Amino acid sequence: MAGHTDNEIVIAAPFDLVWEMTNDVESWPGLFSEYASAEILHREGDMVRFRLTMHPDENGKVWSWVSERVIDRQAGTARAQRVETGPFEYMKIRWDYTATRDGVRMRWIQDFHMKPEAPVDDAAMTDRINHNTVVQMRRIKERVESAARAASTPA
Repeated sequence: MAGHTDNEIVIAAPFDLVWEMTNDVESWPGLFSEYASAEILHREGDMVRFRLTMHPDENGKVWSWVSERVIDRQAGTARAQRVETGPFEYMKIRWDYTATRDGVRMRWIQDFHMKPEAPVDDAAMTDRINHNTVVQMRRIKERVESAARAASTPA
């Protein structure tokens, strides 16, 4: 059995700002609360390969992995997968961006499968991802909306 999550949030900000801020991988440690660092390893066209390192977990373990992300501005999508899979057999995530009357709907769809020796199974990881995604999406929404307000305020 594989894991699957599908979460979304509407960000009250211009599409271009949402797109730029959420696809600027180097800035992710300030955008997400879970990442201690983001190191760009390679760029080629719309593809970026990068290493994410998390803050230590409750047991003091630091998780780190390499992912590749391909963005398609015209389609409003970003697709990523782990190159170094760690406890996952595979981990893929698709970000969809849709302009709405209220802003931009940002949707994350994740498909994954845990290795047999992983510390948690697919069901437990699904629960973890669904819980943490709500936290991270709210944080991103706050950061992007704050930047939008600052950009619209005269100096």
